[in-house]
Amino acid sequence: MRESAALFVFVAAYALFVALPRRRSLVACIGALALVATGASSWRSALGEHINWNVIALFFGTLILAELFMQSRMPAVMAEWLVRRTRTLSAAMLMICALSSFLSMFLENVAVVLLVAPIALSLCQRLGISPARLLILIAVCSNLQGTATLIGDPPSMILAGHMRLSFNDFFVYRGRPGIFFAVQCGAAASMVIAAWQLRRHRRVIELPALESPRSWVPTALLIALIAGLSAASYFDREFKWMAGAWTLLLAGVGLVWYRRVPHWGTVRQLVRLLDWDTTFFLMGVFVLVGALHEAGWIERLSNALGGWLGGNPALAFGALVGIAVLVSGFVDNVPFLLAMIPVATNLSQKLGTSRELLLFGLLIGACVGGNLTPIGASANIVAMGVLRKNGETIGFADFMRVGVPFTLAAVAAAAGFVWWIWS
Repeated sequence: MRESAALFVFVAAYALFVALPRRRSLVACIGALALVATGASSWRSALGEHINWNVIALFFGTLILAELFMQSRMPAVMAEWLVRRTRTLSAAMLMICALSSFLSMFLENVAVVLLVAPIALSLCQRLGISPARLLILIAVCSNLQGTATLIGDPPSMILAGHMRLSFNDFFVYRGRPGIFFAVQCGAAASMVIAAWQLRRHRRVIELPALESPRSWVPTALLIALIAGLSAASYFDREFKWMAGAWTLLLAGVGLVWYRRVPHWGTVRQLVRLLDWDTTFFLMGVFVLVGALHEAGWIERLSNALGGWLGGNPALAFGALVGIAVLVSGFVDNVPFLLAMIPVATNLSQKLGTSRELLLFGLLIGACVGGNLTPIGASANIVAMGVLRKNGETIGFADFMRVGVPFTLAAVAAAAGFVWWIWS
């Protein structure tokens, strides 16, 4: 009974994630409550074992620091500084894409799109061109580089929680290049595609300086976050508490400072701007997947995959990456990744290959695969909304002309690097 209930609730919740994307947090929380009500999970297991509170604290604290950073106008200053150091419009657009990539290593992807979109729109408006292609490239660049660091995107935090990865482990793990360098290989390949997409905009431009930072404090807090997370790997090697605690401490300092700054708004207004939907969504999905694992379904699925793949690590790696890309192109990658991480771990044991090979490949496929379609990632949906507000109608096919070649180039290069290092 418990096993059937866990599977039924998970499948029903996943179907509703696809059918009701705007109600995903409500669906996840109701699903978690249904598991407790049916006895498929207990309150103690749900709250004490299934939910990774270190990841939740890290994510929520980062949201606050990212919002403060946005309101400081520092990203706009950085973008303007980069654009003024280019001569042609295509080079300026590539610089804006590069800035989006850099910011998404440390900020949530949707925040990056909301941050950089006004800069891109202003540039295109001044020069009288359509912002559609540039906005799409900003979204897909932010989705790609969000995978590069521990704090860039929820899937990275989730994998770090499972593998006990520190901030530094994303750069060097067990003496080998980490996921960061795999993502940079994908970024280099995809920037060639971006340059090709923008090849027609070769006019020479000159833009006056308009932006100035409102405060350097949020930037200092973000630097302190990165430094603290780097140091945390030496004090909390199991990734159990310190990353979340340090992030919440800095977020608290930021809120106290924000309260004393005139003309920026109230703390209540800032808190309302935070991504509460994703926060509760993560908590609910942790419980859904935890109950599925507890009921033994993850083990059954990994056994089935092991039999189908026939003990071939190369086939297993290619299949996991390919499935992750296709699935994440149409549905949210968080529940998919949470469900597939234990499957990939069990599969690596059965095939006698390193878990890093399958897990890093899975992360790349799940995160970059969202760039296939306009509904594959929240950043894409936000970018399409920004374009609609500015009178630009972008269809599925229009987005995929940019997203598909970008995704294929990025996945091929990044997955190839992972195979080369970890196979």
